Amino acid sequence: MSLKEINIYVNGEAKQIQTSQSIEKLLHLLKLNKNNIAVEINREIINKSDYHSHIIEANDCIEIVNFIGGGNHINKNKESLIIAGKEYKSRLIMGSGKFKSFKENLEALKKAESEIITVAIRRTNISNPNEPMITDIINPNKYTYLPNTAGCYNAEEAIRVLNLAREAGGWDLVKLEVLGDDKTLYPNMIETIKASEILVKEGFKVMAYCTDDPILAQKLEDNGCSAIMPLGSPIGSGLGIQNKLNIKIIIDNCSVPVIIDAGLGTASDACIAMEMGCDAVLINSAIARARNPILMAEAMKQAVISGRNAYISGRMEKNIIAKASSPTKDF
Repeated sequence: MSLKEINIYVNGEAKQIQTSQSIEKLLHLLKLNKNNIAVEINREIINKSDYHSHIIEANDCIEIVNFIGGGNHINKNKESLIIAGKEYKSRLIMGSGKFKSFKENLEALKKAESEIITVAIRRTNISNPNEPMITDIINPNKYTYLPNTAGCYNAEEAIRVLNLAREAGGWDLVKLEVLGDDKTLYPNMIETIKASEILVKEGFKVMAYCTDDPILAQKLEDNGCSAIMPLGSPIGSGLGIQNKLNIKIIIDNCSVPVIIDAGLGTASDACIAMEMGCDAVLINSAIARARNPILMAEAMKQAVISGRNAYISGRMEKNIIAKASSPTKDF
């Protein structure tokens, strides 16, 4: 006697399977490894330990996702970057979008000597389970993956995505990014603040992308965010830091790391951010879209180091009149 077939939906696609199928059997049917993926059924995340026992029912809406390329109080003079209690040598955080391949992304990471890489969460390609994943090329045990909520436009979406990310990879350190519109990709601060409060209560260590408003940045810190990430200018614009005054106020007022996120276009922009006293910079487009991404990654590394050293050294005072370098005595 043949088993009855039922209709289900997997990542938006209608499929037919036999009754009494578990999640584990479905993943086997789809030729998917349960490591580094997360499964959600009818908007409820299923724990990996329940894959063998959870039986799929008719008309279930199943989402299978994986990662794609896409703090504590800190003494500003410390040599290392500390985010949520963990120490990092590099102050250059890299993104994973817009590179020609995961391999190019990895080579850029190596040249930049970055330790943290942002990754987006997207549906697993169930029609091609052998398609390479970023986790196959860039080792999540060597680099700190920073799941982000790119593409989310409200708090509910962002919280849902980050819970899927935690189930897929087990990471609690996340980048919260709630956008306001498609044109500017500016942060929706009302939704960002709302999401940050909930995520922190759920045990996430939140690094929050935000506008350059010092008051709202302080609110994010008050909510318990581990890092504040004001934009320098719109995402992918390459315009550099457009509002130095507000960024400087945020740096001076925050006790958690301040990381410029978005808008940097070249090495001098990264250097300026570090000279101002930023704790780190997050760069994606400026490296990935350069004619030579690997060389630009190295340039960004050197710019961050140089800018940091200049900040720690303490620049000379500015004067409105000339002051001779050579002594005039006995001339």
